[in-house]
Amino acid sequence: MVEWFVGLSAVDKVFLICAVVGGLLFLVRVVLMFMGSDGDTDVDVHVDGGGAEVDVHVDADGHADGGDSDAAFRLLSLQGITAFFMMFGLVGLAMSRGSGLHALVALGGGIAAGVASVWIVDRLFRVFGKLQHSGTMNLRNAIGQEGTVYLRIPEGDTGKARVAVQGRLKVFNAVSEDKTEISTDARVKVVDVVSGNVLVVKKV
Repeated sequence: MVEWFVGLSAVDKVFLICAVVGGLLFLVRVVLMFMGSDGDTDVDVHVDGGGAEVDVHVDADGHADGGDSDAAFRLLSLQGITAFFMMFGLVGLAMSRGSGLHALVALGGGIAAGVASVWIVDRLFRVFGKLQHSGTMNLRNAIGQEGTVYLRIPEGDTGKARVAVQGRLKVFNAVSEDKTEISTDARVKVVDVVSGNVLVVKKV
């Protein structure tokens, strides 16, 4: 196996590495999805420097939400990227090694296959997502739940709180019940929901 790998050309090695790494990551992503990790796990990055706060929200699908995400950006999700490298590597290697085509032709074929796979996978995961979210989350089920402040809730303004709702731990916009500031990591309890998706919380 090692001798076979060493005998590959530089281009074929790139194709093979892309296929293996992309394929493994794509498989892990699919397994996690069917095990219940439906892309709602939240990863938030925030910078709080002297009152200036920047918050970037990224879910497990790799979608960024700094307000409204654009349709084109959604294609750059985790499953899309892994699918691209997987198909780029597989098709490129097949065209280069199996068909003996020139490296540039194989490269072009791999890129075309990767782009096509991104589009197909995006459509498939949207369908799966709709099936999984058929029981739409009712945010009022958060009332009475306890959680923690993820992004400082300023006095009379909106921050973010991490609360488990319907078995899923998510980050929501939150305001203080008495309009006072609540610091990051403080324990809070949800007492109401306003404006459809903003939690009203109080310190516990």
